[in-house]
Amino acid sequence: MILAAGLGCQRNCDVHTLLTLLDGALAEAGIERQRLSALASIDRKREEPGLIALAHLLQLPLLCFSAAQLASYEDRLSHKSAAAFAHTGCHGIAESAALALVEQLAGAPARLLISRRKNAKATFALACAG
Repeated sequence: MILAAGLGCQRNCDVHTLLTLLDGALAEAGIERQRLSALASIDRKREEPGLIALAHLLQLPLLCFSAAQLASYEDRLSHKSAAAFAHTGCHGIAESAALALVEQLAGAPARLLISRRKNAKATFALACAG
């Protein structure tokens, strides 16, 4: 099963903040970190040090999508953020990035397995195919 973690974060969010959010959400759902296939975010976060460090730490690829690609998932989001839209042009980074990546990797419809979770600096969601 393909599991993709979608992540959004504030500028210069550190890897430990991201990892704590990811691990907490996975633990709550009873999913082992090793089951993750890849990480996803918006293209403007492609060079974000915390996301790059997280991908390296987890030994997973980080794939990024444009705001236009992510906006096509708007009707499937559990939460629509006006702040995210104002900054990026899409209403939710974590959920839409996770859905987009699963659909790209699986070539099949994706669904949210873990809807948006957040802390003060980041958001996380998990999607799977089927």
